[in-house]
Amino acid sequence: MTRALMVQGTGSNVGKSVLVAGLCRAARARGLSVAPFKPQNMSNNAAVTGDGGEIGRAQALQALAAGLTPHTDMNPILLKPETDTGAQVVVHGKRLTTVRARDYAQLKLDLMAPVLESFERLKSAHDLVLVEGAGSPAEVNLRAGDIANMGFAVAAKVPVLLCGDIDRGGVIAQIVGTRAVLSPEDASQIKGFMINKFRGDPTLFDDGYRLIEEKTGWPGLGVLPWFADTWKLPAEDALDIKGTTTGKTHIVCLQFARIANFDDLDPLAQEPDVRLTMLKPGETLPTDADLVILPGSKSTRGDLAFLRAQGWDIDLAAHVRRGGRVLGICGGYQMLGKWIHDPDGIEGAPGATEGLGLLDIETRMTPDKRLTETRAVDAASRRPFTGYEIHIGQTTGPDCVRPFAHVADRPEGAQNADGNVRGSYLHGMFRDDAFRAAFLGSLGARTSGASYSQTVEATLDALAEHMESHLDLDGVFDLAS
Repeated sequence: MTRALMVQGTGSNVGKSVLVAGLCRAARARGLSVAPFKPQNMSNNAAVTGDGGEIGRAQALQALAAGLTPHTDMNPILLKPETDTGAQVVVHGKRLTTVRARDYAQLKLDLMAPVLESFERLKSAHDLVLVEGAGSPAEVNLRAGDIANMGFAVAAKVPVLLCGDIDRGGVIAQIVGTRAVLSPEDASQIKGFMINKFRGDPTLFDDGYRLIEEKTGWPGLGVLPWFADTWKLPAEDALDIKGTTTGKTHIVCLQFARIANFDDLDPLAQEPDVRLTMLKPGETLPTDADLVILPGSKSTRGDLAFLRAQGWDIDLAAHVRRGGRVLGICGGYQMLGKWIHDPDGIEGAPGATEGLGLLDIETRMTPDKRLTETRAVDAASRRPFTGYEIHIGQTTGPDCVRPFAHVADRPEGAQNADGNVRGSYLHGMFRDDAFRAAFLGSLGARTSGASYSQTVEATLDALAEHMESHLDLDGVFDLAS
């Protein structure tokens, strides 16, 4: 019979996504057919799946760790925040609706069914399903109708491993406090705990470890030391993007409020000749920037207003006047044009917003979302590369006659007459080693020659070995039922 185990955390960003990826790779090394699953994810960092939908980027990484092609069943409910109070709801890889946070509780009542459908399909195809929770089960105010943590675990009868994060402090209170607020039924689903992100000598925590066991009645499965190479894996949260402080070629990325698909930057961060700066709100664009990237956005017009509120529009105009280079990707590409039209209010209130005017193009938002892996040829270097598209909107205008790339028989993207402002809908382009080398070479940067995909694979192997060395993985997998 197929077994399953759910990893829940005492809070957000305690390392659940990375832990599940490591467990997937460790289970695969043991000869198991394993699949990742996250009932509900909230992220604007999405991946295109083999069945033509989208899921959270973390589940795509976990699929890679498991040796599988990403599938919408691995993350049946994806919430993509568009404002502080509303999000797009994606079910089985397709947009269902946009709701306010206040109204989502009612919608959730209808979402457990598709969650369980996906879970059962994965169970029928694999030996082991490793489930990732969301946030914390201690948020008992959200327990009614829950599909992300204990609501799912109880409904699907999946045992839970609880993870605490010692790096943020108070890990004893994190775990014991979780036990204190859970109902007896929910607490009984937790079969053990582990400690993540320990720095230093783990034996110094022996007394605290025993105290947690005594206070909760849950067995401990180990203390996992800090894994220093986590940054080499695609980031789940924009706050996890590792900027770099050395390297002679300075690339600056504007960190929008609703930044999306920011894993575009991960391959650049691993190049030693690149200095990557994530420009935060209130900071001024450095005058020594060789390239400024306007990344993807889940709310293009909203993030354009955010950009202007930081004064970055003025900084960008000065950067271009100096001959500086700009690359807009997806939403960032749309911002570079003269106008963004959204007459149907697909991404917010209906209307139109004047763009930055750095490209002679206009974009009209349309309800149909393009979700596809794309093979393209770079117009500048003539090198083929593979990326993916995950966007709404159609972009046209005079600068499109100078495309960024060619896709089959159509031009893709645009650039200005001087060639220093370019835009494209293609995400993931820098994962292609040859394209990345050519692109950085045009900026005067040398590349390491390392394969990005091999770096990720090697890091997943090292993560699994790290977990094997420090956790009782036999005991962890024995928890699954």
